[in-house]
Amino acid sequence: MLELIAPLVVPNSTKIVLLSLDGLAGLPRPETKRSELETARLPHLHALAAESACGLIIHVAPGITPGSGPGHLGLFGYDPLRYRVGRGVLEALGIEFDLRPGDVAARGNFCTVDDRGLITDRRAGRIPTDVCVRLTDRLRAIRLSGADLFVEPVKEHRFVLVLRGGSLSGRLSETDPQALGTAPLPARPLDPAAAPTADLVNRFVGEARGLLADAAPANMVLLRGFDRLPELPGFPATFGLRAAAVAAYPMYRGLAKLVGMEVLKTGAGFADEMATLRQHWEAYDFFFLHYKDTDKAGEDGDFDGKVAALERLDAFVPEIRALEPDVLVVTGDHASPAVLRGHGWQPVPVLIWSRYCGADPVTTFTERACALGTLGLLPAHHLMPLVLANALRLTKFGA
Repeated sequence: MLELIAPLVVPNSTKIVLLSLDGLAGLPRPETKRSELETARLPHLHALAAESACGLIIHVAPGITPGSGPGHLGLFGYDPLRYRVGRGVLEALGIEFDLRPGDVAARGNFCTVDDRGLITDRRAGRIPTDVCVRLTDRLRAIRLSGADLFVEPVKEHRFVLVLRGGSLSGRLSETDPQALGTAPLPARPLDPAAAPTADLVNRFVGEARGLLADAAPANMVLLRGFDRLPELPGFPATFGLRAAAVAAYPMYRGLAKLVGMEVLKTGAGFADEMATLRQHWEAYDFFFLHYKDTDKAGEDGDFDGKVAALERLDAFVPEIRALEPDVLVVTGDHASPAVLRGHGWQPVPVLIWSRYCGADPVTTFTERACALGTLGLLPAHHLMPLVLANALRLTKFGA
């Protein structure tokens, strides 16, 4: 798609907002047969849907559960099956760590294990960030022969591990089994050249276990998303956009930075993000605006909390529309159904509002309603061409 779209891009002064509600889609609560979107009071999103073209998007492939990285890459127009980026790289870039070619980065979770070494909480109760900072200080005492080691706090239970030096490989399996009642897994090489790096990682985990033994609930670590810094086509050059990202969470800031967006400084809450959006409105053509609360509640299995998060977001929709974007897109990077307590493979609702989006029978922004929309069921990386077309930023293909 990038090779097709780039030659068709034409300049314009139109403005675009892509609002990503992390973990947007859900599943019905068994007692009510209604999803979180169907349960929430969302007058502004429903009104917007009634004026928009609606549909559902698949981020990777049918039945494949996407992570937040490939989910957002798809929204940005990159086929996640072609452009693969490990979570560790995104976390490192998001905290502005000086990640260098050849470094291997992993996203870490502080977790809770019981006396048998079995995981009882993969996120250690979402410990406060100041506790995370203290615990990463402990882990910095670890020394590994064969590589330099960097351990950096991110937010709450999250940290970044970076290995530097020698011939390191990111082709490693994860130590997080993503399940309770089982022990953390050893890192395994996914090709023979990665065996020395796997040994380094397992030595780090062994040392960390001893250093955290008295630090309950955060008494163990889990590692995911090993990777080295990749090269991707730049988003601004490919799509002809002055692009900015407004996101409080480091990983999403890192993803935006990786594709070449300007990452704007903002506060911790969505109200802060909105203030940042207003402050920089005149300086950019495209804004990626990220909302995290829906995903947090879904991953925690908190159905009512996700409903409340959706309703909080809905209250901001009039403020976004008051800026008068030429194109407004509302969607998400993946499903996070509360009944699954994690990411899901289900398609995610999407709406595109513009003067040119056309008639649509959809009048509510829900999974079942959007399934009847004129956008149909489309791959996420096909979204950006539709956005550019509605922004009058594409010329015709062929004579």
